[in-house]
Formats: sequence, structure tokens, C-alpha cells
Amino acid sequence: MEYIINSAEWHFQQILKQLGEDTSREGLIETPKRYVKFMREFLEPKEFNFTSFDAEGTDEMIVQSNIPFYSLCEHHTAPFFGVANVAYIPNGKIVGLSKLARTVDLYANRFQNQERITTQIAERIQAELNPLGVAVTLKAQHLCMCMRGVKKHDTWTTTSKMLGVFKTDLDCRTEFLNLIK
Repeated sequence: MEYIINSAEWHFQQILKQLGEDTSREGLIETPKRYVKFMREFLEPKEFNFTSFDAEGTDEMIVQSNIPFYSLCEHHTAPFFGVANVAYIPNGKIVGLSKLARTVDLYANRFQNQERITTQIAERIQAELNPLGVAVTLKAQHLCMCMRGVKKHDTWTTTSKMLGVFKTDLDCRTEFLNLIK
């Protein structure tokens, strides 16, 4: 398949060639096109309407756990993936539940690092709802650690970001951590 010389497909084909691959073999002919299509689809920001509602007496912790996420390491472009746990304590407003998972995807689906994703999720929820507190944990496996470099498989990295009462109230933090076990 011919590619326009400045196209992403052409450049990816050149990378494959530099790595010793025969890009004319059947299995690789369409690979540059599929790869670029995947990258564009994955990296396209998925903005959404952060719908919120009056809390109507809801003043206890709301927790959404085991939200799957996928990202790409900005240092190696290798995937990392895992689960996010998100909690907040309403201060007059609650959010549509799907918005918590969508917030995770919004910040994960790009070239990133895990620490930044964790912080961005917490700060977005804080900015949108002004809750009494926000807690976010991410637990992920990084293929850049499993497949290259140190080559340690089954190694998981956990990051957390606590805001408001989750940062200042040990009981609140403990309740969250117990709920996501």
C-alpha cells in the first residue's frame, strides 16, 4: 500500500522497516493504517457534560470502585492499565454516576503518567461539585516495567489523591480505604 510521504501511516511504516520488519508481508500491509486509526481513536478526548443534581439530603460518601482504565506511558508509549476508585462527599450536589467513570477515561486516554491521572480526576471532581472531599486511587500494571527494563511482571503501582475531608480526617480516609478493599 502506498502512503503519502508526510502521513502518519507512512512514518509508522518506516519505523517498522527500521525495526527489521517486512512491511510488504500480508500481516503488516495494513498495520500502519490500523495503528494510526487506533491511536487517533484512543487519544481523542472524550468530553462530556458533567451533569449534577441537587443532593437532597445526601451527605454520606459516594464511592465508585473498580473502574477499569487504559493509558499509554508518556515515557515509553507502552500501555498501562488497571482500576480506579473514586469517592466524594456531597456538599449540596451529586453527579450522574457515569460521569465518574467518564472522568477517569477523559484523563487516562492519552499519553500520561499515573500520578497525573490520579490528580486530574480528583481536581476535576472538586472543581465541578465543590464536595466536602474527594478521594481517588489508581492501581495499575505498567507494561514498560513488565516487558522492558526491569522486566518485573505482576507488579502493580498504586497512587492516591485525597482532597478536603479525605485529607484531613483520618476516619473518613479509613472508611474510603476499607470500602475499596
